[in-house]
Amino acid sequence: MVLYHTTTVTTEYGQIMENCVQSLRNKVSLRLRCEHVAADSSRGNIFILILLLVLSGAIGAMADSPRKTILILGDSLAAGHSLDPQEAFPALLQERINEQKLPYDVVNAGVSGDTTAGGVRRMPWLLRRHIDVLVLELGGNDGLRGITPKETRANLEKMIDLAREKNPQVKIIIAGMQMPQNMGEEYTAEFREVFRRVAKEKRTELIPFLLEGVGGKADLNLPDRIHPNQQGHKIIAETVWKTLQPILTETSK
Repeated sequence: MVLYHTTTVTTEYGQIMENCVQSLRNKVSLRLRCEHVAADSSRGNIFILILLLVLSGAIGAMADSPRKTILILGDSLAAGHSLDPQEAFPALLQERINEQKLPYDVVNAGVSGDTTAGGVRRMPWLLRRHIDVLVLELGGNDGLRGITPKETRANLEKMIDLAREKNPQVKIIIAGMQMPQNMGEEYTAEFREVFRRVAKEKRTELIPFLLEGVGGKADLNLPDRIHPNQQGHKIIAETVWKTLQPILTETSK
């Protein structure tokens, strides 16, 4: 949009420019429209002509290699509680993906305080876009609120079913959680087992414990001793990457 302030253009060319930019965002080829302008360049500014041709090539390249979507459906861990969004593990995963030039975009659907029931309610809206990989990072708040493992399990299964109804080929990763021992030995054991059972029965990938190496360590968490700090999120990103990276490499071939 800065170009409009430095270059004088007609209303017609301004509208074509807007259309090209919008089409680039939507990954839709606009070659024919740009070529039409090129054929009648005497009416326009040569700078705009060149820009339109560049946009046309960029749009074509994007159409040849469409991006895929990774949805991280989570709570305050995904949201990066009290941190800059770029410091949270979903953003760190995107950095890894970009470094390896994999055709994936990470969508961070982390909402602080959310539960598996909340995830079920959000799924229809989130599934309005095509999802290639779903990372379920929900359940921690279920445990802290004493929600029965049976209910947590049912909600996890429901989210998986909804995702597969929309896209039978979707790859799913469940991020397991654990509760502190003060929740009671029986409850903590049953809660921990929920994620393993759902992953096995629903044939998904499993991260046994998302906070492995981070949970309970004061130097890797904020003063509340619950939410990871910047260094803690780096470790979480590494934990998730170990499961996610093979899936992305295989499905991007």
